[in-house]
Amino acid sequence: MAGQAAPSPAHAHEAAVLRLRDVSVRRHTTDQVILDGVDWTVRPGEHWALLGANGAGKTTLLRLLGALMHPTTGTVEVLGSLLGRVDVRELRTRIGHVTSAQRVPQDLTAHAVVLTGHSGTVQPLWRTYDDQVRLRAHELLTELGVKELADRPYGVCSGGQRARVLIARALMADPALLLLDEPFNALDLPSREDLVEAMHHLAKGRPGLATVTVTHHLEELFPAVGHALLLREGRALARGPVDDVLTGPLLTTCFGRDITVARRDGRWSAYSARPGRG
Repeated sequence: MAGQAAPSPAHAHEAAVLRLRDVSVRRHTTDQVILDGVDWTVRPGEHWALLGANGAGKTTLLRLLGALMHPTTGTVEVLGSLLGRVDVRELRTRIGHVTSAQRVPQDLTAHAVVLTGHSGTVQPLWRTYDDQVRLRAHELLTELGVKELADRPYGVCSGGQRARVLIARALMADPALLLLDEPFNALDLPSREDLVEAMHHLAKGRPGLATVTVTHHLEELFPAVGHALLLREGRALARGPVDDVLTGPLLTTCFGRDITVARRDGRWSAYSARPGRG
């Protein structure tokens, strides 16, 4: 197994954003092991990719990171708080969580959707948004490259535009941790590249922000992603710097078929050739 990355000198004395120790999750009804003995540390300013085949445990792990569930055994520390000894409702307000399955009223404007990130609600609470909050929502739309969508209904935005609006919404609370659950799902090539560019810009502009991106495709990783965790059947197959983890042999083991990996100009690609094909 590729080892956990050693802390850089700049981060050696900083509290971890995430720290998991021997974490396991079992489904009580069937005693099925979903996660098994996972150790993992994420430090401020690190950007991680979380990869694995369907059923590997990615969704369960992301729910632990988002303080949406507790482990069966082991310890999960999020933003300095130990799950089981903290009010998770308060903790969740400090975690940005983006998923394409998020409930969003389709008739809300993009600006209104971002405002709901301030109140942590599905529908806007208009009386709670002062001028400063409204201005911040506009600034975040600008930061994500979609300021022209401010007055456009969310329901008529493209998939890529929606993803960037949801990221802006998640940033309203100024989180130290941003969890991205397959944000590139069903995006066409131009939309994917726009989102990659927006995420890279966001990472560079917020040096203290840590991100974890769940994806099935290496092509979706923005260049600032410097670490990766590979899950296989609920166990951490490898974790650490991307150059050590995103290799053909490790990805072949992770996904169960021969995979060739390439990297160019900070971007990754992977493919699996059919046997006997040149």
